[in-house]
Amino acid sequence: MLKRLKGFFQSAGKKKAAPALERQILPRAQHPVSRSEIHDGALKVLYRLHNQGFEAYLVGGCIRDRLLGIRPKDFDVATNATPEQVHQIFRNSRLIGRRFRIVHVRFGREVIEVTTFRGTHQQPSQAQHQQTEEGMLLRDNVWGSIEEDAARRDFTINALYYNIADFSIHDFTGGLQDLEQRQLRLIGDPETRYREDPVRMLRAVRFAAKLGFQLEAQTAAALRPCASLLLQVAPARLFDEVLKLFLSGKAVDTFHLLQEQHLFQFLFPATAEAFREDPSSLLLVERALANTDLRIEQEKPVTPAFLYAALLWPGVKMRFDKKLSEGCPPFPALQQASQRLLEMQSQHITLPKRFAFPMREIWDLQLKLPQPHGKKAWQLLQHPRFRAAYDFLLLREEAGEATEGFGQWWTAFQETDTSGQQQLLSQLVRQSGPARKKRRKPKKKVQQES
Repeated sequence: MLKRLKGFFQSAGKKKAAPALERQILPRAQHPVSRSEIHDGALKVLYRLHNQGFEAYLVGGCIRDRLLGIRPKDFDVATNATPEQVHQIFRNSRLIGRRFRIVHVRFGREVIEVTTFRGTHQQPSQAQHQQTEEGMLLRDNVWGSIEEDAARRDFTINALYYNIADFSIHDFTGGLQDLEQRQLRLIGDPETRYREDPVRMLRAVRFAAKLGFQLEAQTAAALRPCASLLLQVAPARLFDEVLKLFLSGKAVDTFHLLQEQHLFQFLFPATAEAFREDPSSLLLVERALANTDLRIEQEKPVTPAFLYAALLWPGVKMRFDKKLSEGCPPFPALQQASQRLLEMQSQHITLPKRFAFPMREIWDLQLKLPQPHGKKAWQLLQHPRFRAAYDFLLLREEAGEATEGFGQWWTAFQETDTSGQQQLLSQLVRQSGPARKKRRKPKKKVQQES
């Protein structure tokens, strides 16, 4: 699709993509964005705002992706109407957020996000704008013009506006040229922008990996010096951001870029420590992320519990092995190691209980799956986390962990009939030796009264 824009780039004189805020307008005849590809709900929002006398634009990823030949999924709207005015226009809407006040307009299961043009921070009121001493934005509800809004967005390729009034695309920051050059550039001074919102560092990595773009030199150079700012982000917010990182279909590339820019250690410190202690533990995480990418490509579901189980397992295993070396029995050792790790991890990323409990069950079953004697094998098959735990066991085998081949044993057990399952269980008994019979305690003799 970018080939169709070459005439525009040539006519623009190949200017550098510095965010000089010179509006460049791409008429409808020179771009491929069509209303037929825009979500009906987004069109309704755009037209109703326009008919009410407000400016209305599609903005961000939907324009970027369409110009790259990718089918857009999310459609966001930007307008000069305030959140309260938008809320009054749409009965099927609700105001959300305090830090960034926006409106969600719902059409069935689809939600169209509507934001008001944000302005500069010149003498804002305390109620509208707040920052920490380090420069991190706590509240940012200062309204302004579309030019100011473009300057306040994160990356040039996300600051492209589609005007519903004449179907043109407006570029204020050189985003069209950065798309052609396939580079990701932060708008403004990178260090200042990262301090305003450290999550922008994760977004930079996510977009670079997802789109296959190069990070622009200054955008990349500020990442390592600012990496520790991630410690200031609310742990609950980082849970969702990490899911976005690894569920984009480019989890392996994202993981390598996070490590390269020294960001991973501030998200998963225990896992990063385990990589240093035992470099082979890195292979399990890479295999898990490769499987995640494959499942997304095949449009299969990926559960956050399994993803986090893999990301945190190296830290759990390191503590588990230490407990075993101290003489602690396996099950208490694993319970203590898991609990300690989650306590530490919660200071960085908060895992909701609905994912933390299944994750721990996956870990606990790693000790039970190698003990499928007697009826226990069929009981384990009925366990609600069996499939996830079995897949996790296979991952551990592929990564070279000592599992005594029980991943392959369970594969054979599931693929055979009842007779074959009995044979597999009998072979286990012969290999492990005769089962010990429990000694019965001798009954106490009742002394007869004389």
